[in-house]
Amino acid sequence: MKVFVTGATGFIGSAVVKELLAAGHEVTGLARSEEAAQKVAALGAKVHRGDITDTASLQSGAAAADGIIHTGFIHDFSRFAEMCALDGKAIDAMGEVLIGSQRPIIITGGTGVIVGDRVVTENDGVEDQSHPRAETERAVGRIVAKGVRASVVRLPPLCHGTGDTHGFLPILAGLAKEKGRSAMINGGTNIWPAVHRLDAARLYRLALESNPAGGTRFHAVAEEDNAFKTVATTIGERIHLPVVSLNPEEAAAHFGWFAHFAKFNNRVSADITKKTLGWNPVHPTLAEDMAADVYFPAKK
Repeated sequence: MKVFVTGATGFIGSAVVKELLAAGHEVTGLARSEEAAQKVAALGAKVHRGDITDTASLQSGAAAADGIIHTGFIHDFSRFAEMCALDGKAIDAMGEVLIGSQRPIIITGGTGVIVGDRVVTENDGVEDQSHPRAETERAVGRIVAKGVRASVVRLPPLCHGTGDTHGFLPILAGLAKEKGRSAMINGGTNIWPAVHRLDAARLYRLALESNPAGGTRFHAVAEEDNAFKTVATTIGERIHLPVVSLNPEEAAAHFGWFAHFAKFNNRVSADITKKTLGWNPVHPTLAEDMAADVYFPAKK
């Protein structure tokens, strides 16, 4: 299968490219710069110049492919709503060239778009339409309504593994170093699910190969029950800083723009995904990556 991958040089996207190539697919990766193009080529994929703000490049890349995996996203969390709106436009653009075909497009969403005390399954849609990330799944709905075989892989807040420099774990560790303490909110009992990037990459491939019906949702969740307290405590232990529990007012000062993410409770099941695709995560757990040198390399 000829597969067009956006975000091909990213933390998840680069793993997806390798996974697809290893399975015998022909991959073309979107590259916004010469540096990115060289990285795509080094992975063994073909290069398609452009970026997710360039409608023409997205559409030409999608039009030439048998299937698309969209992992591209501008991770500027300080402008999160704006980036989510941009993601919706990119999905609309690619969807237009897929109308009337049976070619699948796999879109990246997030489990954190649905928070609360209940367990969220793949059958659950987004209830809070005010959430910025809801625009991604609205866009999927728009192109599905036009007959496009678009589905969603929801990633958890903790996507971990070697090479993670901009994810939530590095952000939390950076805040801890800046503030001189690792923090949680109200005891840190809120849950953050997790997945290793290589397990997530395999899920994307399996989802694409299954050519799912439009509107299908998959949950890339290997661990469902990581308490935020465990994450904050491990960060404190690894960089030798005190661990504190803050009330919401104190948390706003400590976390700043990240406070919204730090407080959410994200109970998620991946049972349907595992059963449907035969997906069984095998790579290191979050605890194993945090205990190793992946995030906190030993000083030499």
